[in-house]
Amino acid sequence: MIRRDLSEERAIEAVSALRRATIAPVDEPLALEAADLSLNHGLAMADSLVYATARRFGAILVSSDTDFEGLPDTVVVR
Repeated sequence: MIRRDLSEERAIEAVSALRRATIAPVDEPLALEAADLSLNHGLAMADSLVYATARRFGAILVSSDTDFEGLPDTVVVR
């Protein structure tokens, strides 16, 4: 499907990026942290899972979603 929607070169880049990705399971501690973040910051549960996962891995969260604005270790791009 990737090759149908993108050029072959872009498809190879996309697959390469996927191979470098870390798959993070949603375990109980992560879900509980996400629930706390959702309550404390008024985030939707999906957003709080993304934010909690970034925090677990010590990553800076970069997003265009303005719901993350003002949160520590986030960069909102426009």
